Amino acid sequence: MSETNKAIVRRYREIHNNNEMDKLDEVLAPNFVPHSFMPGMPWNGPESAKQVHLLGKASFPDIKVTSEDLLAEGDKVVERWTQTQTHTGAPFMNIPPSGKSVVITGISIYRIANGKIVEHWANMDFFGMMMQMGAIPVSGM
Repeated sequence: MSETNKAIVRRYREIHNNNEMDKLDEVLAPNFVPHSFMPGMPWNGPESAKQVHLLGKASFPDIKVTSEDLLAEGDKVVERWTQTQTHTGAPFMNIPPSGKSVVITGISIYRIANGKIVEHWANMDFFGMMMQMGAIPVSGM
């Protein structure tokens, strides 16, 4: 079961990295719930996940996520990941395109049921991302 669940998360990453949103239903359950979703945005299962992906691609057209580690136990998969992207597209959170390359790290937890992701939690270095984009000044130490 653990290897099967890890394969589902790998497929989820592949779909995102290849911008194949029409295939997202392969891995997300219709009742998928993201617990780390953008505040204030309405949520409607996989369709909303597709919209969030498109918003990210609009600001960071070359976004790519690499799974560094996948650990599985029971119905959960934990992923340590690295995301690379360049801010060359649309403004992000009212920040004009900086043209800067950004590397972000994070941890995600997925709950799998009946062969699909039903829940997702994530933490990422958002502060570091904003510093790399130039939105937060970096002071000397």
